[in-house]
Amino acid sequence: MTEYGSFPGARPRRLRTTPAMRRMVAETRLHPADLILPAFVREGITEPIPIQAMPGVVQHSLDTLRKAAVEAVDAGVAGIMLFGVPEDAKKDGAGTAGTDPDGILQVAIRAVKEEVGDELVIMSDLCLDEYTDHGHCGVLDADGRVDNDATLERYAEMAQVQADAGVHVVGPSGMMDGQVGVIRDALDQTGHEDVSILAYTAKYSSAFYGPFREAVGSSLRGDRKTYQQDPANSRESLRELALDLAEGADMVMVKPAGPYLDILAKVAESVDVPVAAYQISGEYAMIEAAAEKGWIERDRAILETLTGIKRAGAHMILTYWATEVAKGL
Repeated sequence: MTEYGSFPGARPRRLRTTPAMRRMVAETRLHPADLILPAFVREGITEPIPIQAMPGVVQHSLDTLRKAAVEAVDAGVAGIMLFGVPEDAKKDGAGTAGTDPDGILQVAIRAVKEEVGDELVIMSDLCLDEYTDHGHCGVLDADGRVDNDATLERYAEMAQVQADAGVHVVGPSGMMDGQVGVIRDALDQTGHEDVSILAYTAKYSSAFYGPFREAVGSSLRGDRKTYQQDPANSRESLRELALDLAEGADMVMVKPAGPYLDILAKVAESVDVPVAAYQISGEYAMIEAAAEKGWIERDRAILETLTGIKRAGAHMILTYWATEVAKGL
């Protein structure tokens, strides 16, 4: 009772009184096994190269990639998603370095597999954009447009060489129609039935990819709006989801994570397969930049964003803070 009258006896604040109480009743908990570390490995370097737009993230040499993989295992991180950065001279219109058994990504997969074996789920980016001189995720037709079906043939080859190198999971990220089905057939027909597919089901054409372009040395001319999903659309993601599942996706993903938590929640509510979300380079860069300015509390902001992504329904989160956060947890 107050001098202004009574109110119902329920007092939610009772469950917020102490840190121990808040931990006990927490509805969402982050765990190191929720986290996947994206990592870039660059051909022809012996020392890591810092990525200016992503403070604390580097283009790895093969040696430092091995060390990063071991550190991730020791921290309890579930997986590592590898991106290859070839020498510029090896880029061409068809992205042939991406299907070379001795290309940088395949070499990196073998190196990580040799270093940590099956203690870490080794994932690989299955896309041509790092390897093409035009920077698009597929091969171009005579009019300079991305040729969907010709690109699928290249993806089938990429899947085979990545599987031969020892990858556990391939992540087709190009948003080509039919990519999951073609990759599944290619893997199955070459004796790689156990290699899983993490489908980039809803990959939006986002302004937040900017720092990533530096990270992979992108040669992109133009944009990817004809194949990545329109940020204005929601129902379209569920259509993509149904197609990916019908084609054999083992896991599905929403990318970016933060600006698309509503899409993530819809996807998570609709499926019975694991759901991933990718906290992308721009999300990372904004927090690091604001923290450097003293405008936000860095560690709290990192945990808050990751908790929000998990609360929205993600079983797995790709984040550049994976090892750091796993150590803290």
